[in-house]
Amino acid sequence: MVSPAGVRDGDTLRLGGKLAWVSVLSVASGLPYGIVFLLVPVYLRDGAGAELSFITKVTSIATFAWTLKFLWAFLIDRFGTRKQWILVMQVLLAALILAVAVIDPIAGAALFAASVIAIAYASATQDIAIDGYTIALFEERELGPANGARVTAYRVAMIVAGGLLVSLAGETGWGFSLAVAAAIMVVMFGATLFLPKTATPLARATIVDSIVKPLNDLFTLPGFVPALLFVVAFKIGDFALQYLRGPFWVDKGFTTTQIGVLVGTVGFGATIAGAITGGWLTSRLGVFRALWILGLIQAASNLGYFAAATLEQSLTVAYAVVIIEEFTGGMGTAAFLAFLMSICNKRYAASQYALLSAAFGLGRTLIGYGSGGWAERMGYAPYFLLTFALAFPAFLLLPWVRRLKDAIPSAEARAAAS
Repeated sequence: MVSPAGVRDGDTLRLGGKLAWVSVLSVASGLPYGIVFLLVPVYLRDGAGAELSFITKVTSIATFAWTLKFLWAFLIDRFGTRKQWILVMQVLLAALILAVAVIDPIAGAALFAASVIAIAYASATQDIAIDGYTIALFEERELGPANGARVTAYRVAMIVAGGLLVSLAGETGWGFSLAVAAAIMVVMFGATLFLPKTATPLARATIVDSIVKPLNDLFTLPGFVPALLFVVAFKIGDFALQYLRGPFWVDKGFTTTQIGVLVGTVGFGATIAGAITGGWLTSRLGVFRALWILGLIQAASNLGYFAAATLEQSLTVAYAVVIIEEFTGGMGTAAFLAFLMSICNKRYAASQYALLSAAFGLGRTLIGYGSGGWAERMGYAPYFLLTFALAFPAFLLLPWVRRLKDAIPSAEARAAAS
């Protein structure tokens, strides 16, 4: 059988073929995340007139799936193949997206919320299998271009979900737009059927190997507990803002087409540019200096939303606010992810990165759950000032972060001691 990349199953894939496959998988990964995190909030506010508190509660509970996914990650390694897990999740995702398209979000609020949450858990499970497949597919020297392809394809998928599909909803209605999203997942399923086998067999990891040993290795590092609190808190200000960006632009009077272009297309383009710039700056400043310098710039950008909330509606102002906030957020994220990778033991890199990502996601869920209610009580302008202030507790923990960084032994010595 010949795959779409032009390589027969069982043959050794060239790098170009591998990059093509990982790009396909990353589109399948990014689309449902974009639907939950970007499309659904705009749909609920614009298409259903839902209250902000309902919007942020549904979204934050749903995104908790990506926080918890390390808990069942070992199941993907113990049962079936990664390809089988990916295929099953893609069928489930297509069905769930169609369910969201036909359920009335107000009359059937509980069922609608349950469907959105189910999309998140199916998507998180698909991500686990895709991550495992990608690690098995690529050799170490190929990981640089592999991650570049993954990030680009993932962002493209999010642009489709938060930009093109939102804009399409403005022209054709939300039901049709969500049906198109489900059709895209069906196409991803068709492509995944031809996914080549990997040379690396599944590692039959136990719960101890997946969770206990990696945790013990991290918690024995000096200053790790305060550093873990830093991981939870670093993006709190950004997360407090992110849940309300779409509803804010709706309430400001912009059309769904304008919001789709503004947030989902221009915004994500700025995020990609910011991430590239942030990666370049981090390599020159060093991880610790980049954390606090780019983190402060990231926090300051939230003031743009405060300005937009106090000014009259202006598309020019909206573009400036979104571009600056997304660009600086991309820079801060690049430095932050470099920090997470730098404290992982190479022997437990996948498990530890999943655990640290879970702590990172915990901040997103905790702040997101109540953000809609706070914004309703305070008003947008005071709330956006609060998001700026919420960024600063993380910086109080930087002395412990530096202690941790200085105390970590060399990668070789740490792996040998594990």
